[in-house]
Amino acid sequence: MATSTAWHIRGSYFESCNCDPICPCRRVDGEAGGRSTHGVCTGLLSWLIEEGEARGVDLSGLPVALAFRYDDDEPGSPWLWILYVPEEASDEQRAALEAVFTGRLGGDAQRHFPWAWKASDLVAVRPAAIEVDHARRRQWLRVRDLATVRIRDRYAAQAVVSCVIPGYDRDGEELVAEELALHDGPFEVELHEVCGYGSTFEYAG
Repeated sequence: MATSTAWHIRGSYFESCNCDPICPCRRVDGEAGGRSTHGVCTGLLSWLIEEGEARGVDLSGLPVALAFRYDDDEPGSPWLWILYVPEEASDEQRAALEAVFTGRLGGDAQRHFPWAWKASDLVAVRPAAIEVDHARRRQWLRVRDLATVRIRDRYAAQAVVSCVIPGYDRDGEELVAEELALHDGPFEVELHEVCGYGSTFEYAG
């Protein structure tokens, strides 16, 4: 069982996956989500920590990204995932980020991260050059030559949407990704005009 340690981070969040907008995994106008558009969901999540610390280590200003895939028809729908931590961070910062985002420190991670509460397969934790901009409706992310997401704009047919990862209690906005590309190990994806989502997050444990 994970041991909860004093930690707290907050900032901005955006994601993109291969589902059609509005992503059916989200809660829409208060209705719970369901199966992904294609039955197998793959994509990229990103967080930009504005302020926070874990294990006494300052994490302010650091980005984190996560590539994933899961199959709705596989029992338990376990996640296959890679965690990207910034290569420019110190060893202590990278270790703290890994502890938070793998769920080892418990707390809110056990409510918001499906890969932490399910039996899932972590492929790797990779230090990488992460470039990110969370400007609203123009978000973009690049993880070295491994992953790219570029948001085109908000999705035209808006509804009240929310996502478990930042939290169903937080306001969010459905987006359209101009590009979603993943080229890393088990992930080989080149997609356009797929769904995206932007919000804020605040986790603690």
